[in-house]
Amino acid sequence: MNLLVYGAAGVFALSCLVLFRRPGRPVLGTLTVSTCAAILLGALVLVCAAPPTLAAVNDLTGVVNFGAPLTYGMLSAYSCALLVLLVNWRGGPRSRIRRRVLASMAAYAVLVAALVVLFTLADAPDERLTDLDTYYANTPFMREMILLYLAGHSAATLVMCAVCVKWGREVTGLLRTGLRLILAGSLLDLVGFQLAKYTAVVARWYGHDVDFLSTTLAPPMASLGALVCSAGFVLPRLLPAAVAQWRGLGDYRRLGPLWALLRFAPTAPKPAASWWQSPRERLQWREVSIHDALLALAPYFDDRVREREHEAALRAGRTAHQARLAAEAAMLTDAARRAAAHEEPPADPSTYRLHATQVSGPGALVELARTLGRSPAGAPAREGTVRTAHGWTHG
Repeated sequence: MNLLVYGAAGVFALSCLVLFRRPGRPVLGTLTVSTCAAILLGALVLVCAAPPTLAAVNDLTGVVNFGAPLTYGMLSAYSCALLVLLVNWRGGPRSRIRRRVLASMAAYAVLVAALVVLFTLADAPDERLTDLDTYYANTPFMREMILLYLAGHSAATLVMCAVCVKWGREVTGLLRTGLRLILAGSLLDLVGFQLAKYTAVVARWYGHDVDFLSTTLAPPMASLGALVCSAGFVLPRLLPAAVAQWRGLGDYRRLGPLWALLRFAPTAPKPAASWWQSPRERLQWREVSIHDALLALAPYFDDRVREREHEAALRAGRTAHQARLAAEAAMLTDAARRAAAHEEPPADPSTYRLHATQVSGPGALVELARTLGRSPAGAPAREGTVRTAHGWTHG
């Protein structure tokens, strides 16, 4: 059980780290900070609730059962963080967001203070690491503290469920999927953790013992519900970035034939690579390097080669766009061969601009690279340029 709880906390922390480290995004955005704060507090709740942690806290502070108000306070802070995250995620006028965030924080600050006061007033001399809620269910002030932390968590969960159901009717796509995950996680927490705790505590009031609901069922259900809920918050924010990175990796690889042809040409110096460079960052620098190389080879462009290939492609039944790409690929291959062999540029320099240099993004470069990869004439030229790369000079 302890391994399960600590493992869930580790997954929490990892998702927070990944979200916080997303490349190309503002790190200190309000939504990012509130998401990471909620996930981090959820991880701390799981860590604090584990019996080994409770025992360590009690020994460290010298106060019997001090881990209980600490865990309950963390759970209340986590509940507040979820409400704050929902407010920031929903958006709206900044004044309204600020007012709702402050109201949530003030309400749960009062609740945490009340938990501390009730624990101070209670008489709880026996250390209980797994069954404190049911063992002290009839003890004055401890009883009220237990009900208060459960009520605070239930209030936040019910608000989240209501917001998810209402907002889920208004949105589509990943956001709706995220809301459904949040709703599923909240219901798991509501039924598997909170209802189990309420049932076990109330049963103690009437002299019955169903402590297994509180000690055996509730902890894993709370961990599962929190993980599902956090996945709902993280998925709509991370999945688009992950898809963009995957597409960037694909484009980076598809530009391989074009880069193999041009890599000998002078390009802007690339900064030192960091310990981890994302596919999008690699793609960006490959694009920059290719455009620099195309600029360096421009004096070697021969319109006669391009026009011959263009007419041949049209006669072969290709579309106008396909013919243009084939013609540009042939002209570029010829220019790379001439430059690598140190031949003189054509007497009449071409003023032609490649299609790939007239549009933004890697799409046109990828099309050109694919055309080069399919061109039978491209392979020998690329091999030749690689062999003579050490001899290239630009001036």
